[in-house]
Amino acid sequence: MGRLIALFYGVACYVIFVVTFLYAVGFVGGFAVPKTIDSGPVVPLGEALFINILLMGLFAVQHSVMARKGFKQWWTRFIPKQVERSTYVLLSSLALILLFWQWRPIPMTVWHIEEAPVAVAVTALSFLGWFIALTSTFLINHFQLFGLSQVADNFSAKPELTLRFQMPLYYKFVRHPIYLGFLIAFWAAPSMS
Repeated sequence: MGRLIALFYGVACYVIFVVTFLYAVGFVGGFAVPKTIDSGPVVPLGEALFINILLMGLFAVQHSVMARKGFKQWWTRFIPKQVERSTYVLLSSLALILLFWQWRPIPMTVWHIEEAPVAVAVTALSFLGWFIALTSTFLINHFQLFGLSQVADNFSAKPELTLRFQMPLYYKFVRHPIYLGFLIAFWAAPSMS
């Protein structure tokens, strides 16, 4: 029964990640979601900077600390090892959901592209960034990265595989193509506030 619960938990964490990732595309791009990076209550600049930096810092600390080997060793004394990665994914997603919810827009325009063809090209570049970030995860075992392999192997009583680091496609040219994809997605904006 514990294996089945772990499997359902892992799948639920993955679904939350997928929804969060898709929401992030709309949040950053300013479309198809109820709250975007440029919507919400406008507050004084200092307050917005403080809140937004705090939200980004919370995600960065959670994301970085929980990825450390020492933290994983400590953490798996309290939670089963097979759901450690799923829990990491869940907490990362929840940190992003909090960021989306509490983000404060800063309505000062840094740049705005007026020419429609150029704006469309820059938006397409942003989508390319999201595509690079997502496909990079599949190049290094997407399902292992997001915890599904661990809970599926646990459910079927398979021994845990030790993966060998590989450098397929993007990884031959860029050390961290997931980050590169996110940088492109975030900065390729026809209107940057």
